[in-house]
Amino acid sequence: MLYYFFQYLENNFDVPGTGLFQYITFRSALAIILSLLISTVFGKRIINFLRNQQVGETVRELGLEGQKEKAGTPTMGGIIIIIATLVPVLLLAKLDNIYVILLIVTTLWMGTIGFVDDYIKIFKKDKQGLKGIFKVIGQIGLGLIVGSVLYFNDGVTVRKDTAVTRVTASNTALKSMLEEKSTATTIPFFKNNEFDYAEVLSFMGDGYENWAWIIFIPVVIFIITAVSNGANLTDGIDGLAAGTSAVSVLALGIFTFVSGNIILSDYLNIMYIPNSGEMTVYIASFIGALIGFLWYNSYPASVFMGDTGSLTIGGIIAVLAISVRKELLLPILCAIFFAENLSVIIQVSYFKYTKKRFGEGRRVFLMSPLHHHYQKKGYHESKIVTRFWIVAIMLSILAIVTLKLR
Repeated sequence: MLYYFFQYLENNFDVPGTGLFQYITFRSALAIILSLLISTVFGKRIINFLRNQQVGETVRELGLEGQKEKAGTPTMGGIIIIIATLVPVLLLAKLDNIYVILLIVTTLWMGTIGFVDDYIKIFKKDKQGLKGIFKVIGQIGLGLIVGSVLYFNDGVTVRKDTAVTRVTASNTALKSMLEEKSTATTIPFFKNNEFDYAEVLSFMGDGYENWAWIIFIPVVIFIITAVSNGANLTDGIDGLAAGTSAVSVLALGIFTFVSGNIILSDYLNIMYIPNSGEMTVYIASFIGALIGFLWYNSYPASVFMGDTGSLTIGGIIAVLAISVRKELLLPILCAIFFAENLSVIIQVSYFKYTKKRFGEGRRVFLMSPLHHHYQKKGYHESKIVTRFWIVAIMLSILAIVTLKLR
């Protein structure tokens, strides 16, 4: 809203300084500052409100050190992340940008699913929360919306490959860049690193491109479901999900900025995605919200994000990666989520297999998800979190290096 207000002042009254709001970098800087202030200043009030409403965590007995002390800690803290993200976005972003609209929808959609899940756990005293089938239906619903918009909306385009290289802002060739609808994505570590999902249907003959949505939309659904569930599983000890997510989102912010900048994308020889740079404002706000939330969520946590936060975080990261055509980098960027997901799949599958074959279930890990395995081995949770953060930082740096490492 402030963006449009200052645009009006500049266009009609030529007020000095109002032109700054045209710059994504300036608005992103304001967004991260504002979201940090909201999450830290108002976060305490939200926590007190949750505590007064007796929105306390019900801790299952898992035999983990320090587990009992966490009982009664306010949960649903994801509300802090959602508010601290959306307020700066509504004030500073271009609200008619299709990517920003998708991210706002994702935040509210996944936040609602997570809120319902937390509400059932706390107020209905049902430890299982929202049934898994309903969570999956919600994730599939969001995937259908995001996939359909990205495929069918005319505002979602990419730059067509041209022979123009290393152009400057003054070069008229910039204006001749061709944009087209495409389901192409980026394959990391390869020189000719674009892959079009439509190519999977090339066996259909002429016109197969018109059916690319049959592949693209299910891929979007799968990614959103996998990443949001991964974030949900990672949210098991103080500061783990928020910290690792902030690192991953920062890397995605770099990808978004360069992909939405015609000069930088041409210099780096990566896909130019018109209007995607506006997501940088959203990302900056989201990073500020996550860091501000860590103020209260770091060990020992004063509040837990609950599914309200973890499902939202996973959904946003997935949509960001898909929108900027970097979803194939998610196994690197979100390797912590991937490892947590994989540890549960391996544990459950092996347990069922051994029970069927040998009559008793056996385990690969002392406990899953993975962070609980290290807790069982005697590591303090703050050490586990710090080391997971370090791993996340190294992998994010590797992901960023793929801009030139091919």
